[in-house]
Amino acid sequence: MKTLKELREQQARIATEARAKWDEIKGDTPEDRGQEIEREFDKMMADHDALGARAERLEKLERAERSAKSEPDPRRPNAAGESPGADEGAVVPNYREAFHAMLRAQGNEALLSVEQRAALRAGYASIGAEERAQTAGTDAAGGYLVPTELANILVKSMAAYGPMYDDNVTTVLTTTGGGQIDIPTVDDTAVAAGTHTEGATLADTGAKDVTFGLKSLNAYAYNTEFLRISKELVDDSFFVVEQVIGSLLGERLARIANTKLTTGTGSGEPNGIVTASALGKTAAGTAALTADEIMDLLHSVDPAYREAPGSVFMFNDSTLSAIRKLKDGNGNYLWQMGNVQQGVPGNILGYRYHINQAMDALAAAKKVVLFGDFGKYFVRKVGGPLVGAVQDKDFWPGFGMAGYVRFDGELTDTAAVKHLITAAV
Repeated sequence: MKTLKELREQQARIATEARAKWDEIKGDTPEDRGQEIEREFDKMMADHDALGARAERLEKLERAERSAKSEPDPRRPNAAGESPGADEGAVVPNYREAFHAMLRAQGNEALLSVEQRAALRAGYASIGAEERAQTAGTDAAGGYLVPTELANILVKSMAAYGPMYDDNVTTVLTTTGGGQIDIPTVDDTAVAAGTHTEGATLADTGAKDVTFGLKSLNAYAYNTEFLRISKELVDDSFFVVEQVIGSLLGERLARIANTKLTTGTGSGEPNGIVTASALGKTAAGTAALTADEIMDLLHSVDPAYREAPGSVFMFNDSTLSAIRKLKDGNGNYLWQMGNVQQGVPGNILGYRYHINQAMDALAAAKKVVLFGDFGKYFVRKVGGPLVGAVQDKDFWPGFGMAGYVRFDGELTDTAAVKHLITAAV
């Protein structure tokens, strides 16, 4: 297994080799040889991206391990099997152990030890938000929650899967309730002051009154449906079943969240960033882009937005592959690899970019590239994504798990983000 440093070094070497490979294409290079070089280049960059993904996962693992060592769970027994502050010899089970004991007992609280019941109640009180619909928290009726770690798993899965749910990309408003939120807007950029004549009375025609607008954020709900989990799987699995299922539920919620926040119609669902964006540039081709068109899109956005920290490009991965091959009039590539060893991300014309697979690939009449200040796109989250576990006659002797999330999205300033659309057929 390669270390993080080795992965980053290999990634850097591939990028250097890919640049050299691409530079083999000259003005007099035969077309068939040029196509062969492009295929080799694409394979190199695919390997480069795969190594980057492995390195990012390894970085997350190392951060999680460091966090686990520095912040021990007070409900877990120590290395000697003892709970902090407990009497000598008193072994306190952690929440996961108590949860599986409850499943093996088929919800019969009488079969659980005092310590197991205490661990379950402590876990229930620590979360509160992850309630189950079967009963109003009745323990013996199946009201215990799934392990507390699942909440973090869901959030991490959703943030990693799609950029639009990531707090670092958009402006996020997290609320406890789902009532409508109204956001006043104003665009006064086309109005300027006029020349003043000494001694003249100021005009009061109303022609230059400020015009305000209103954007609203609602709360649309989505769920994964129940997944049936057998008792045999819980008993026999080498893996922690609820962690595996929890991660998958997070990815399912992430797919719908990222898709709706990207291409939602705004009618009965979020107004996706692609839908809400304004036209910045129409490409001449149906399935290809030029460097000049990317630059035109960049400059279609007012400099006031371009200078904002949240100004980035966004497109899907196949579009990035095409942009990586573009050069400006001086022969310089628009895409720069950054420095993977120092954690400096790649950029296009000096701006960061995000990969969003919910966006269309290059084809006729498709909005394939976005650019602008994504901080002007507001994502409203009602609490966090939830996971529920229920054990009743429908699932007995196993149990069911399901995920649920509520959110909305809206671009509060349509001048802030613009799109490049390909030519129609």
